[in-house]
This record gives sequence, structure tokens and C-alpha cells, in this order.
Amino acid sequence: MPAHETVTDPAPSFDGLRALFVNCTLKPSPQLSHTEGLIERSVSLMRSAGVTVDTLRAIDHDIATGVHPDMTEHGWAVDAWPQVYEQVLAADILVLAGPIWLGDNSSVMKRVVERLYGCSHLLNDRGQYAYYGRVGGCVITGNEDGAKHCAMNVLYSLQHLGYTIPPQADAGWIGEAGPGPSYLDEGSGGPENDFTNRNTAFMTYNLMHLAAMLRAAGGVPAYGNRRSVWDAGCRSDFDNPDYR
Repeated sequence: MPAHETVTDPAPSFDGLRALFVNCTLKPSPQLSHTEGLIERSVSLMRSAGVTVDTLRAIDHDIATGVHPDMTEHGWAVDAWPQVYEQVLAADILVLAGPIWLGDNSSVMKRVVERLYGCSHLLNDRGQYAYYGRVGGCVITGNEDGAKHCAMNVLYSLQHLGYTIPPQADAGWIGEAGPGPSYLDEGSGGPENDFTNRNTAFMTYNLMHLAAMLRAAGGVPAYGNRRSVWDAGCRSDFDNPDYR
């Protein structure tokens, strides 16, 4: 073990941080979710470090399809997204988790990302996009290839919407390709897999470290990235010919 890191080093405390894990399984509660099994590894680590953690299965909520903050204003009779969005905004850390189907993210994951996108134009109290100052990560499970592809899609989407992505912000488990055991199935080896456990631990701590850094810094500095200022015609040091 390196001299600068010993078993006697005090563990950092992340008291005051809040995290939200959104499970994008296709299985409604109380059906067994293998994705939830891996989520719980990260959740337990966060809670032991002082983070307040909320979890939800998106499929348990009547989240409408669309890209507007409230789809009841666009023809849908019911839309649970406004309530879910309140939980999203309350969290310093957002982790999207889901299974692989046909080598890609689940339809539920895509719907959640679309609804996040539908609120990405909203601003925080500093005039930045609403998700600034928050960190994002993802957890992927399955028994077919595609974990890195799915993670790339989720992490790109989150950073494009304004989330900050720490290093190694994804973790996953895939079993033997083709029909075979899933993460929590007896004999799968999933919960004991060192590669998955290491990546889950690294992801979890990196999410907490970066969230704590952003909180201590008061979020992402607002100079040069405020939508409200840009719309008012101020361009900081950016020379825009349209506003000469």
C-alpha cells in the first residue's frame, strides 16, 4: 500500500450531500431488479459516508413521454415528472441506472433522459442552466454486451444538460453473453466480481468527492456561462458579430 494512503487514514465525511438514484429497469415494484442489486452497493457506501440517498424506480411513476417540463400542458392526462424533477433538483448527485436491451439503454432510461432534457432550459438563481453545480454518474447491468456504449450515452447526455461528470463515473456488470444468469441470480458471480466492485467503489467516491468540491466552491463559477446574461446581449469576452 502506498505510503500516502494507509488503512489508518480517516475516511472523509460527506455529511450534507444528497444523492438520487433513478432505476430505469423495465420491472415495476416489487419485482426483482438486478439493477437495484448493484445500485444498493453504491447506495450503502454513500450512506455510510454521510450522504442522504433517495432511490426510485421510474417505471413505478406515470412519467409521460415528451420533452416539456409538464406534459399535462401538452395533452397528457397524467404526468408524474414534475414531482420527480423536484427530487432531481434536491440532489447534489444524480445516478441513472438501468439494464441493457439489444445492446442499448432501456426505453425507460431514454424517457428519463428525455424528460431531464425537457427541463434543461430552466435556470438556477445565478442565471445558469438548472443542472449546473451537480454531478452525474451511471450504473449499467445486463447479460449481453453494451455496457460501455450505454454508459457513454448516459454520461454524454448528463454533461450536455449541465451535470459535471467526475472521472470513472460509471460502473456495471454483465454476465456471460447470451442467455445466462443476471446480477443477483444464484451462481452469477456478480456481487463477488472484483472488477465491478472496484469500479462501483471508485465511481461512488468520485461522485461524492466532486459533489463536495462543487458545494464548497458554491457551484460552477458563473462567469461566461449564464444564459440570462447571454440572452440580454452580454457576451463576456466572446466576440459575436451579431451583437457588434
